[in-house]
Amino acid sequence: MKIAVLGGGGFRVPLVYGALLARAERLGIEDVSLYDVDPSRLGQIAPVLEGLARERGSKVPFNATTNLDHALDGADFVFCAIRVGNLEGRVVDERVALDEGVVGQETTGPGGLCFALRTVPVMVELARRVALRAQQAWFVNFTNPAGLVTEAVRAELGDRVLGICDSPSGLCRRVAAAVGRRPDELWFDYFGLNHLGWLRSVRDGTRDLLPELLDDDERLATFEEGRLFGGEWLRSLGMIPNEYLVFYYFGSDTVEAQRAGLESRGEYLLRQQGAFYSANGRSPDAALDAWRRARREREATYFAEAHAALGSTPQDTWEDVGGYEGEALAVVEAIALDQRRLLILNTANRNSLPFLDADAVVEVPCIVGSTGAQPVAVGGVPAHAEALIGSIKDVERLTIRAALTGSRELALKALALHPLVPSVNVARRILDAYSRRQTEVAELFS
Repeated sequence: MKIAVLGGGGFRVPLVYGALLARAERLGIEDVSLYDVDPSRLGQIAPVLEGLARERGSKVPFNATTNLDHALDGADFVFCAIRVGNLEGRVVDERVALDEGVVGQETTGPGGLCFALRTVPVMVELARRVALRAQQAWFVNFTNPAGLVTEAVRAELGDRVLGICDSPSGLCRRVAAAVGRRPDELWFDYFGLNHLGWLRSVRDGTRDLLPELLDDDERLATFEEGRLFGGEWLRSLGMIPNEYLVFYYFGSDTVEAQRAGLESRGEYLLRQQGAFYSANGRSPDAALDAWRRARREREATYFAEAHAALGSTPQDTWEDVGGYEGEALAVVEAIALDQRRLLILNTANRNSLPFLDADAVVEVPCIVGSTGAQPVAVGGVPAHAEALIGSIKDVERLTIRAALTGSRELALKALALHPLVPSVNVARRILDAYSRRQTEVAELFS
């Protein structure tokens, strides 16, 4: 089996390679091809992988290349995690919105739409190349905003593209721990879009365990979402939202915290990762050690803006558990071994959420086997969740059309109709600022 990783110089690629090492023999992984447009980033990540292989006492051969066709030829699975505009672009995404008093976040609100405007055209071209050079490959998308990008790419690759995110599985894992059970013992009734989902029930085969958890403030305080949203609001909802719903439910609080001088996430990562990528000549062992230190620092500050806004306490213990790399390899195992495994993925709705059309990409539990992913029927959902999902899906589709046609009019409409943007004038100023400060956006509308 060959796996191609697009964005192969990315900071989280060692996590992917580590997951591949753990499963190489079972899956017959013989070749990993790392593709990136930046050879210097590939040069910094390669010794980290060598150090990891040396530590594990096993190695899956990998090659680093800036030749896309070389990476794709013969691939059985294509993992894609790219960042058009780099972290410098993320800083602009966040700051432009904040300057207008709007949530500044990578995937949620205006920042996510701007990220999508410059990412969708590149992703569609990559998908076309995959269709040409690796026709039988499964395309596993990590690129943010994951649901929107997955929907855009489906036009080129159809059901062979699946979007993944570790946020839903992380929520389910944390809730399982809070109720004293293993995740594989439970059924998680989760529904929504990427970074816009809710956990509605947790069943053990006989009963729903969620109501008891919602009534127990002490247990709610043991995990991230319980601390973020608080027992009172969670009981009002009767559900546990994905952590990114904090930007909707507590939007003004988050903006206030971010504008009070808190370093944005993009600014922090640009500074931190810049230090990691700027060092040269490290041995594999030294490179692995430097990467691990940087990763621990990165994880320790995750969602700092949300915790600062709400006065909640972030997790004080660092867990080395599988993130999106674990989700990606779960997809590979389920397809390659025909496991018919239950995974929460971004895929075509079909009839899962009855208020959306069949082609809308949603994030729901799916049965995954050799033929791909079959979403389970979720059925009706609470009215406020349905309304928000429908609104954001319309915004996503406007953004995709704007990105593919170069229409400033459609981009402005998408921004103005986003629930977090308070007026058309604010949307216009945000779009103008993005066009001035983001080369890709300026070129899109030229």
